[in-house]
Amino acid sequence: MLEYDPSARLPSSKELPDSDDTPVDNQLQRSIPDLLRTILARAWADRMDWFFGIRMGIYYDPNLPAIVPDGFLSLGVERFYDENLRPSYVLWEEKKLPILVLEVVSQTYRGEYSTKKAEYARLGILYYVVYNPFRRRKSRLEVYKLINNVYEFQNGNPVWLTEIGLGIGIERGTYLGIPREWMYWYNQQGQRFLTPEEKEKLAEQKAQQAEQETQLLRERLRSLGVDPDSLS
Repeated sequence: MLEYDPSARLPSSKELPDSDDTPVDNQLQRSIPDLLRTILARAWADRMDWFFGIRMGIYYDPNLPAIVPDGFLSLGVERFYDENLRPSYVLWEEKKLPILVLEVVSQTYRGEYSTKKAEYARLGILYYVVYNPFRRRKSRLEVYKLINNVYEFQNGNPVWLTEIGLGIGIERGTYLGIPREWMYWYNQQGQRFLTPEEKEKLAEQKAQQAEQETQLLRERLRSLGVDPDSLS
């Protein structure tokens, strides 16, 4: 963890910009982190000790601009800061490094495989996840774990993240009405968590199936000369 002089007058999160205002040139840079946060909000609905930031500035040095990943996960912090949304993520206030950062590669590289990767390693962030939707031959998902201050590639899809208690991976699905390859969280058995849309659709299918079974039962009773309404 980075050390800060407690006697120094350090700016607060309310005084710092929430991002670098760099416009995204790939909508997936917002949609993929948003999906991960949405799934996590349901999977960890009863937990208040985590925070998932999207395109939010992480301030690690009061004399330097923030680093802004597309998404990041922190554990052991308050989910809501002072009962409000965080304006930015300031390490000298939070006292916790993010445990995972995510970068979604755009059509123009922004140092995902070089400068950003080196900076996250220097900060000591345990997991670095890169998704490159434009790749065809190489793996589009790369998960790295910091081991002895060096990021080591983790094989698999999904990849189990022991310290988080979740897996992360990619597969085809539908989100926001868009069928494509998306990134998801997984349980230890390799089963992915459903999106809100999928849960709603599954509930509708179960309700329809129950209704159909009820209608078949009523028809069977009538064929036997029994009025189903008389049994209610």
